[in-house]
Formats: sequence, C-alpha cells, structure tokens
Amino acid sequence: MEYKCSYTSPLGELLLVANDEFLTGILVKGSKFFPQSRDMELSESEPEIIQRTKMWLDIYFDGKEPDFTIPIKMEGTAFQKEVWEILLTIPYGRVTSYGEIASLIAKRRGINRMSARAVGAAAGKNKILILIPCHRVIGENGKLTGFAGGIDKKELLLEIEKADFNIIRISRSNEII
Repeated sequence: MEYKCSYTSPLGELLLVANDEFLTGILVKGSKFFPQSRDMELSESEPEIIQRTKMWLDIYFDGKEPDFTIPIKMEGTAFQKEVWEILLTIPYGRVTSYGEIASLIAKRRGINRMSARAVGAAAGKNKILILIPCHRVIGENGKLTGFAGGIDKKELLLEIEKADFNIIRISRSNEII
C-alpha cells in the first residue's frame, strides 16, 4: 500500500510518500515532482516509516544531524541510483561538486571522463529530497545551482547544516545543470 502524508517544514509543505517498508519520496510543494491536486489524496493513517521520517526531519530541521537512518527505496535508472548512492556518502554539512561526482564515476568505470551535466540530471531526478542529500552538490567554482525545490530552499538546507558558505557562490538561477 502507498501512503502520502504532509509535513510542515521550514521549506514549506513536504509530501512524504512510503509503502509499508520504505520511504519512497520527500517532495517539496511546488516542485516538479509534487503531485497535482487530483493525485494528492493524503492517507488517513501514518505507518511507522512515516512517523520515523517525521522524527528524523524534526531533528534535522532543529539543526542537528539525526543519528538513525530511514529505509529508503530508490526508484530510477541504474545510473541515477549510482549517483544517488554517491550522494548518500556526502557528510552532513559538507558539499561536493557535480564534476567531482562525475570524476568518481569515470574512475570507477575505467573511463576518461563522465559528464557533470549527466550527474546533475540524475541528481535532479531524486524524489527523496533531504535524505538523499542532492542539496549538498554544487556547481563549478562553488556555484549553488540546481534543486527541484528551488535554490532558496537548497541554500536554507545548507544553512541548517551550517555548511561553509565561503566556498559556495549563490546563483539565483533555478537551472538544473
């Protein structure tokens, strides 16, 4: 069974989506993946996975790193999942670049080069925002770009994590690289 529950956050309304075992989505209202109103019927009950996710988010939005994990189910292509697995390794409060992830994938595959744009496109398909921390990925030369919920929300998440803004340049473009 699929469950959809609302969560009020500093980013605005979030939609938490889960089945009986896994969290499958954290979506920001107004983002490209947020369901249309006809698909937005909220569940009457909140399974344990949703309750634990809300607890995790409460701790996170209080400016602390949660000390437990939420079981997630990533739904995407093999390449998208490869990128998302790398995103999961970025430490709380730290950032990396699309280019650095591309270089890592190229090295793993034994090829000379991987496109940073391809990495950005894969990160942009992430439907489990915050838990799969695509907000911790920045563009070339520290440019803050690309986030499904908007650059202002990406900036807020990095502020919550007390990321080092001395290495981040903020671009008000919502362009996904």
